Amino acid sequence: MAGTVSAQQDTTIVIKVLGGLQFDLPRFSVRPNTRVTITLDNHDDMAHNLVVTQPDSRLKVVDLALKLADKGAKMDYVPTTPLVIANTRILEPGKMESITFMVGKEGVYPYVCTYPGHGYIMYGAMYVTTKPLPPLEKDLNVPEAQRLKTAMPAGHAGHQMAAVPSPHPYPLRYPMYYRTFMPDCSPAAIAVALSETESYCFDAGKCYLRYAWSGGFVDNTDHWKGNGSKLTKIVGEVYWRDKTGFPLRINTPDALPQVDFQGYSFSNRIPTFRYLINDIEVKETLKLLPDNEGLSRTLAFRNNTKPVFFVVKTDDGITYRSSAGEFKDGILKIPAGTQRVTITMKK
Repeated sequence: MAGTVSAQQDTTIVIKVLGGLQFDLPRFSVRPNTRVTITLDNHDDMAHNLVVTQPDSRLKVVDLALKLADKGAKMDYVPTTPLVIANTRILEPGKMESITFMVGKEGVYPYVCTYPGHGYIMYGAMYVTTKPLPPLEKDLNVPEAQRLKTAMPAGHAGHQMAAVPSPHPYPLRYPMYYRTFMPDCSPAAIAVALSETESYCFDAGKCYLRYAWSGGFVDNTDHWKGNGSKLTKIVGEVYWRDKTGFPLRINTPDALPQVDFQGYSFSNRIPTFRYLINDIEVKETLKLLPDNEGLSRTLAFRNNTKPVFFVVKTDDGITYRSSAGEFKDGILKIPAGTQRVTITMKK
């Protein structure tokens, strides 16, 4: 089967790193209770590692690696967690390293590069099984770009990258997002492209919208090739930038609440961010206004037994409107018990 290697007990697998943030081998299979050696051979022009995780744990490990921030380079961007089974060090171009570990029970064990910005698209799947694998083009455990390669001649599958628009190493489909390091944001930045021209940056560390821009999305090239100190570049022009910090306040518009990020989920590829402000649960979803005139921010509340205030700057070039009440001097009062409010930000 193209793009797949099957192995017996005590086996060595060589995985090469190619350009475009891809492993040349998108998946392989071994039997339960096998001693596995993986040799990572970095043929790319940037640094990479390989981390084997427990089943269903790739994104958790990638997120934990991002949270290492300044400590990441010293730890090879590998978090200390039982979710990690084995890992190489960060390998510079032209370097190789082998890791050996045991796999027991059946399951799908991801392997991934946890270098910042890589782990959401650069990964593969180790199947521990005695059963046939699903067709590669239908295997959701491998990257989309690898599945699309099945349309290429069999002799090329797994060894060439389909032509895709630079600087993104996979076909673009909007909305789309990156967890990456953005300018003027905490290390937990989430860049979201709602369309080809309209994008925003949400700060998961601080739990609020940092800025929005028009003209394109992002260019990660310098960040991916750097050592973690390079930032992702904005493609386009910022038309709105936060000037207030976290905008939601409780009881009074002057006191900042305690904020705790709870993660995010997707509906039709649009993220909804979840966080706590004191004991109030908030879900925030950002969408485009008609004709790309700006953004709408829908806030869904739970347990809001106290009035909530949404604070903005009146001189930031944006016209604000609310589905519940009116802004007065840049302050919107949301009554206690309100379950949902939509705030529009028109350019």
